[in-house]
Amino acid sequence: MGPFEMVVAIVAIAAIASIVKARYGIRKDANGNEVLITDTAETKALQTEIRALKERIQVLERIATDNNRALSLDAEIERLRGDAPR
Repeated sequence: MGPFEMVVAIVAIAAIASIVKARYGIRKDANGNEVLITDTAETKALQTEIRALKERIQVLERIATDNNRALSLDAEIERLRGDAPR
């Protein structure tokens, strides 16, 4: 391996390492220390959205497992299908 190839290999390794660090949220702070960034605004927004979706899933599960409600929903859907124009 010649010196040029060795320089290219070192640069490629450094570039791949920086991409991996960026992917996992590792940044340098003001002192030059590497820190893991996990509390960003985007993370908080995604966590809020996940909480809302989990609540919606709980409601849907409750509707689906409640036999009386499921039967009345079936009847209501069929009634609406009959009234809907085709």
